Parts: sequence; structure tokens; C-alpha cells
Amino acid sequence: MGDNALLTVEGAQDDMCSPGQTEAAHRLCTGIPQTLKRHHLQEGVGHYGVFAGACWETEIYPVIRDFIASRQAREVRATDS
Repeated sequence: MGDNALLTVEGAQDDMCSPGQTEAAHRLCTGIPQTLKRHHLQEGVGHYGVFAGACWETEIYPVIRDFIASRQAREVRATDS
């Protein structure tokens, strides 16, 4: 435990999976510390816009990329200790 992190992403205008459904995973994953959880609600996008189009490239992908990079950096620091 402690090696896992959680990032959830939702589109604020999602008409297929309304906002809050994905974020609920944070309450369900009680074994993951709050410091390792992040939720991103993207304004202006619907279901498909979360992973396609300009908003994906400029707003959402950087959040995911940075989240993964921060986890990788943390693992490297832990290994160096």
C-alpha cells in the first residue's frame, strides 16, 4: 500500500456520465492517502471531449502527464533513499 495514486478526470458537460460519478472513486479508494489523490473537472467539455480534441491536448493531457511524472519522481526519490 502507499504505492498507488488516483487521478480522475471528468467533463463538466458530460451527458453520458454526469459529473461526480468518476470523482466518487476517491471516496471508494480509502487505502489511498488524500495526498496521492487528484480530481480534474474540465469545464467546457462533454463525454468525448475529455479524451479528444483541443481541450484534451491543451488542458487535460498536461494534467495526466504531470500527475504521472510526479509519481515517477516520487518513486525515484524513494529508491534513492
